[in-house]
Amino acid sequence: MTGLALNCSINKRSLFDRKHYFYADLPAGYQITQQRVPIAVNGTLSYSLCTDHKMSQMVTKTVRIKQIQLEQDSGKSLHDDSRSQTLVDLNRAGVGLMEVVMEPDMCCGKEAAAAVRELQLILQTLGSSHAVMAEGQLRVDANVSVHHPGEPYGVRTEVKNINSLRFLAKAVDYEIQRQIEELENGGTIPNETRAFDSKLGCTVPMRDKEGRQDYRFMPEPNLPPLILYDTKSLPANINHQQVVNIDRIHERLPDLPSVKRAKLVEQYGILPEHSFTLLNEDGLTEFFESVVKRTQMKPKKVIGWILNDLLSYLNQHSLTVKESPVNSSMLADLLNLLEKKEISSTAAKQVLGELWKGEGKTPLEIVKEKKLELIQDQEALEQICQAVIDGQKNEVMAIKAGNHKVLNKLIGLVQRKTQGRSNPVLVKQLLEKKLLE
Repeated sequence: MTGLALNCSINKRSLFDRKHYFYADLPAGYQITQQRVPIAVNGTLSYSLCTDHKMSQMVTKTVRIKQIQLEQDSGKSLHDDSRSQTLVDLNRAGVGLMEVVMEPDMCCGKEAAAAVRELQLILQTLGSSHAVMAEGQLRVDANVSVHHPGEPYGVRTEVKNINSLRFLAKAVDYEIQRQIEELENGGTIPNETRAFDSKLGCTVPMRDKEGRQDYRFMPEPNLPPLILYDTKSLPANINHQQVVNIDRIHERLPDLPSVKRAKLVEQYGILPEHSFTLLNEDGLTEFFESVVKRTQMKPKKVIGWILNDLLSYLNQHSLTVKESPVNSSMLADLLNLLEKKEISSTAAKQVLGELWKGEGKTPLEIVKEKKLELIQDQEALEQICQAVIDGQKNEVMAIKAGNHKVLNKLIGLVQRKTQGRSNPVLVKQLLEKKLLE
């Protein structure tokens, strides 16, 4: 399924091999892998990244997928420098894993992180893996080399077991700069395995990289070839439950992240960059769509409240969408009050702050308790506007002289006097009527 989602050619007959090397976290002395004929080859992964901090400019790039192979995981070495000890955790040794091998089509840490994030979303969409990097369900080995344009690739180093996208970007960028400085100073780059030290923000050497000949690859004698079928090659009178049909899997592929983003843009009229944020935050798309269904507010306005207000609260308190004390129903009720012009946007933000405390109150209860309803008495509002005009002689003269930007100051003063309970649009109309009549 992952191979099909990454536009790979699926080998209907793939083979297993033994890769021999001696290491403390590999008790058998060899690893079962697919070196000769992997299960999938020659795919592509398209990913997008922003070219500015505001995510207003998105660029789409493509990285080639060399192959996808099945192999055994190794154990985990735990280095205790304070005691000069190394402990070995063998719990995952021998467990099957899937390795996606990409071609060298990326040129910086930002691109590598964006490509892996898109892969992570695809794996989660397919159900191939939960792909939570912090829990070791998705790990990245980054191979880095530098060269002058038009020249062959340089000697590469491999930065092993990177467990976050942020660390991946930092590790790749650091290693690129380290290799450039080493070569410019007359040094050489050894073919080695390195690790990224997140505390120091640099890569450190682990061991020399073994050449392919050192692995002594041989066919795995205990595992037969992995045979897959398509509709044309499926034998007659066979139990379909006992074979893998590539075509049937292809038919059952769900909408991939790229398709989901396009549908969000088309259905709700939001900006493409907003669709990326919705999908990048786990559970945020479902939250957004639930709010849209429950509120009368247009999706373009809803997205602003979710991305600018809700996400800022979540990030400030290091919470996920699923951990938010403000659920989609609460936010929808709040936005309905705002859309019906029962409260101002200033009051709505205040109510959101109260909802965040998680005291179990509804938006309407908070509005009544805090007396945040919009002033419906237009005559009383006109009196407040007149009082502000009478106290701001210089601003009034400026407006009458043609400087209409000053009007925003008067609107702000009315808002302050009413403690955010006045409708800014109505206030503007009343002030303009009084000043320009």
